[in-house]
Amino acid sequence: MIRELRKHLDAFRDGAGPDVDILLDLNYNAPPEGYRRILRALEDFDLFWVEIDTEYPEALADVRAMSPHTIASCESLLTLPAFLPYFRLRAMDVCIIDAVWNGVWQSMKVAATAAAHQINVAPHNYYGHLSSMISAHMCAAVPNLRIMETDIDRVPRDAELFTVAPDIRDSYLHLPDTPGWGTEPVEEAMAKYPPR
Repeated sequence: MIRELRKHLDAFRDGAGPDVDILLDLNYNAPPEGYRRILRALEDFDLFWVEIDTEYPEALADVRAMSPHTIASCESLLTLPAFLPYFRLRAMDVCIIDAVWNGVWQSMKVAATAAAHQINVAPHNYYGHLSSMISAHMCAAVPNLRIMETDIDRVPRDAELFTVAPDIRDSYLHLPDTPGWGTEPVEEAMAKYPPR
């Protein structure tokens, strides 16, 4: 697996060139010993971050302590108390917050607590246009933002499902001046695509 991962990362680097950041998401796919082996094997890669999720903040802190790469984590946590053990142990460099599932008010509390622990934040955001706008508004309001995740390879119908699509120019999402989150669902368009 490590050999194949190295091949993939080599291919990404060759194809993207030296000026594109590579973020690696290892998710929940190994125990701490496995993460340590992977990180040692990828030490020579210039990675923006390695995302590791685990239910064990102590284990993640151990992995982070030996990692040559920035560690991002916590995208699946809900409510501030769940994040606190990770902050206390400085288990990651970047705290990933799901603003849609936590709500922006709770997410702002998590971001402020992360800032108090000198940890940057990034929103977990792959759901679509409304989520991107919600996450972008959170990003605009926190001083410790690292980067905002977004999925630009969306299905073509996304543009018709919302009143305003995210305006992404030069790798930046520009917030609209429309009210609320900046976009609204178009219910008539959504009715054309019922869930299966």
